[in-house]
Amino acid sequence: MTVSFLNAILLFSMPGGGELILIVVVILLLFGGRKIPELMRGIGRGMREFNDAKNNVKNEIEEGMKDKDKDEELRQLRQQVEQQKQAQ
Repeated sequence: MTVSFLNAILLFSMPGGGELILIVVVILLLFGGRKIPELMRGIGRGMREFNDAKNNVKNEIEEGMKDKDKDEELRQLRQQVEQQKQAQ
């Protein structure tokens, strides 16, 4: 029963060939042939900015993890130095 329910949802959510043609015709009517390249360029810029921001966040997280590892390593070295001082 769950599979048929899932199939029913996918059937209504995924546009087929006819729906895609209708969507393209509506976009042409709304924006016209001259505005579509501008629209696509804007979408491309938006996607590029999103990917750049995503990569920046990823790099910052990785750098933060590296800094944390370095801080932990420094703390361990300090403990070793203190232990050697106490042993002498």
